Amino acid sequence: MESPSQAEKAAPGTSDLTYATATELTAAMAAREVSSAELTEAAISRIERFDQDVNAVCVPDFDRALTAARAADAARAKGDVRPLLGIPMTVKESFNVAGLTTSWGIPAFKDARAAEDAVAVARLKTAGAVVLGKTNVPFALGDLQTYNDLYGATGNPWNLARTAGGSSGGSAAALAAGYGPLSIGSDIAGSLRAPAHYCGVYAHKPSQGLLPTRGHTPPGTPPLAYERDLVTIGPMARGARDLSLMLDLLADPDETAIGIAHALALPPARHDDLAAFRVLVVDTHPLIPTASSVRAAIGDLADRLSAAGAKVARESELLPDQVEAARLYMRLLLASWGAGYPQEVYERLRLDAGRLDTGDRSLAAERTRGSVLSHRDWIAADSARIRNRQGWRELFAEFDIVLCPAMPTPAFPHDRSPDRWARRITIDGTDHDYADQLVWAGIASVPGLPATVAPIGRSADGLPIGAQLIGPMFEDRTPIRFAELLEREFGGFSPPPLAR
Repeated sequence: MESPSQAEKAAPGTSDLTYATATELTAAMAAREVSSAELTEAAISRIERFDQDVNAVCVPDFDRALTAARAADAARAKGDVRPLLGIPMTVKESFNVAGLTTSWGIPAFKDARAAEDAVAVARLKTAGAVVLGKTNVPFALGDLQTYNDLYGATGNPWNLARTAGGSSGGSAAALAAGYGPLSIGSDIAGSLRAPAHYCGVYAHKPSQGLLPTRGHTPPGTPPLAYERDLVTIGPMARGARDLSLMLDLLADPDETAIGIAHALALPPARHDDLAAFRVLVVDTHPLIPTASSVRAAIGDLADRLSAAGAKVARESELLPDQVEAARLYMRLLLASWGAGYPQEVYERLRLDAGRLDTGDRSLAAERTRGSVLSHRDWIAADSARIRNRQGWRELFAEFDIVLCPAMPTPAFPHDRSPDRWARRITIDGTDHDYADQLVWAGIASVPGLPATVAPIGRSADGLPIGAQLIGPMFEDRTPIRFAELLEREFGGFSPPPLAR
């Protein structure tokens, strides 16, 4: 353990609040136990002490953060009680923050500065949040690991030789390392869920289309309101209750789009105690194994839920066909990614797709086909998605939560080999296709369901393990509330040894 920083010595209470939640920090500021300026100075000091190794915060904004913190303290002194007033937090680099670079880790955009805040950032600032800076991402947000030629690689605070996940890996690492209690990220292929699982923090992938994505915009394109298929943005935190707080702040429809005609009315959580929940446990997938450590953690949680009175089932005929869902996900995911590929890459993939055996239904083949999917075939895939969604609707008439892995393994060693499609993931000593592990992201992404990741345990070598808690469409409060109850009953986030 390192000695306290100068900022912590100047404000002795801040070291005790390093890993506090936003809810706890708000209470501490309201009780005049600490100021926003002290919390912000302590967070900055912590970043300066640890981030040379972790490398989570790639675009710091410390001067403006300190100015905002002092303004928050002045506002609180006058009676202001906004929900995030004075809370220091980070923002994923892919969100526009006025005056800061938005590159998505692409070197050609290293000087691309945003003229205005993304809708999500603006709403958090309006609620009083103090933005410390932006967190690291993979190149073009396209990996389960976070590294790029502009900012380098982000390490996992639990073990710097392991991935923090991607593409919101910088945000998850920042939370685990004590750089503020909140962050925001985005998700198309588990990019909120995998980093939360790997780093032992909380994240929520909302129902598709629930949160406005305007300003979470590829560099070089105007920040207009549009919904890219499968993409969501979402909150990340060290406490489950803070996910609910952020969801409420972010979920109003975009006022430049459907928000001009719609008002939000999210249903309440289905239940308020664990014993009332009906839980389906799905800990294996037909197309890729789940590591024994992950299955053991989920099995242990399932046993504890049963002991707490919850109705827990290990199988159900209502579960949609997961093999077909995985194949469908790979087609839709790569169709979304492939639309932005350079023309020469697209042409090469078109030739590769034409050479595929028509009987090849492997996930790798589906990814290749998806990269060059015609509009006709995309419509067919979308129709299959609607049928899949209906299957989930029928399942959630019998269950409230589906409990499953976020990813098949705990955080794996960094692998920056240039061909990501040729990489392998080792599961209990056997190698498997690196990209096939995305089936656990697709389980909720294909139907557009809300999914909360909550820390539930650790592997034998001390790495965090999270559970993915999937809920009914547009009933986002249900999986978040379930995560809150898990945290209260069984515990949740704990700080990594690196930065205690």
